[in-house]
Amino acid sequence: MTETRTEVQRLAEFAAQAKLDDLSPEALEQLKIRVLDTVGVAIGALDAPPMVAIRALIEELGGKPTCTLLGGGRTSPELAAFFTSALSRYLDFMDAYIAPGETNHPSDNFGAVLAAAESAGASGAELLTALAVAYQVHTRLSDVAPVRARGFDHTTQGNFAAAVAAARAMGLSQAQIANAAAIAGTANVALRVTRTGVLSNWKGLAYAHVSKEAIFAAHLAAHGITGPEAVFEGNKGFKESVSGPFTIDWQAENLEHVRRTIVKKHNAEIHSQSALDAAQEIHTSSAFRAEAIDYVRLRTFQVAYSIIGGGEEGDKRSVRTKEDADHSLPWMLAAVLLDGKLTPAQYTTERISAPDVQSLMQCITITPDAALSAQFPQHMPAELEVVLLDGTTLKASRKAYRGFYTDPLDWTEARAKFDALAAPFTDEALRDELADIIHHLEKYRSTDLTTALARVSCARQDTTDLYS
Repeated sequence: MTETRTEVQRLAEFAAQAKLDDLSPEALEQLKIRVLDTVGVAIGALDAPPMVAIRALIEELGGKPTCTLLGGGRTSPELAAFFTSALSRYLDFMDAYIAPGETNHPSDNFGAVLAAAESAGASGAELLTALAVAYQVHTRLSDVAPVRARGFDHTTQGNFAAAVAAARAMGLSQAQIANAAAIAGTANVALRVTRTGVLSNWKGLAYAHVSKEAIFAAHLAAHGITGPEAVFEGNKGFKESVSGPFTIDWQAENLEHVRRTIVKKHNAEIHSQSALDAAQEIHTSSAFRAEAIDYVRLRTFQVAYSIIGGGEEGDKRSVRTKEDADHSLPWMLAAVLLDGKLTPAQYTTERISAPDVQSLMQCITITPDAALSAQFPQHMPAELEVVLLDGTTLKASRKAYRGFYTDPLDWTEARAKFDALAAPFTDEALRDELADIIHHLEKYRSTDLTTALARVSCARQDTTDLYS
């Protein structure tokens, strides 16, 4: 029998038919850990200047008060989605997925799914199912349809993930889900310049735009607006114009890819994690003296060098802003060697521009290694060598780190990171309540979660650094 449905229609069928029971117990637990991690990272960004500015803009714009803002207040679903996604992305401390030609951050979809679920009065189980769909769609498109080398941003594939997940959370029909994905995927092709050269605030806001547009596309579809049904395979469609040819059999897909995503240990771009873990080991050595460093050499895989090491996406030794710093491997290595950690506390203007870290990063050489590159993305190898002025040489290497998909965090470890990020804005009772809701979300309503999130303070109540 000849298949007459288009590819986006088959994608919509996958999204519409997904069930929470399709997740293995291990995948469901890891999905809940991703929600806890994402909420903690979002809370931790509440007082960042760009987030304060965005909240002020939302208050100016207003919007029908359908959805809850983290930290209190209500606005329209698309603006709520934008704000939550902006918060969860700003610190650059969220989860990630690495494929041979693409890296993305599936937790970016949480803002769209949460706003969609709340606006529709969805259950916690429906919220989790929609989010699992987003993880599967986003990661699988990155596997088979990478766009970075063609000059497009990874948010481009995310349009399909966010739109189908938002539409699913809203309880739309299969045809409406297809139209939402077609509209969002056609209209929001993004340029990779977002993450090259001197980085701007947009680096942390590009997916917030995706979330906002995904919600709007879902609402358009709910009101009968159609999108290009051959968005993937059609004349001048996604394959021809953006990604090149690829194949996904959506009927054969499951909801298990969340287990291949990874959680960050260090507050830094994902490809740096193993190298920073090695730097942390050297910092703890009894022979190490930061003031006696002569030079530092890092060998790592090509993707890390290309994106954050000074390769094809630009020099990484001119660091002035938080956006520059968390995508500069020389700066991040210097910060960890000096401070022994890399947390949100390191990204103050004063620390970024401090003479010691600015000077040390000029002494760091980063080289891509073919043998290490061949291990990526199954591993993220890094070999670090620190040479002191007296000739003492300290070495450390990593293939992965705690939080990588081969060594995943458990709930207790995820809770520790959540507490460290959320503590300045919450008391212990609220953190316990949020963690309980998230860990048993299938027994709650989506509004139970948003109601608790509304009670988070937007102002920092405690300046204690729990990472100390």
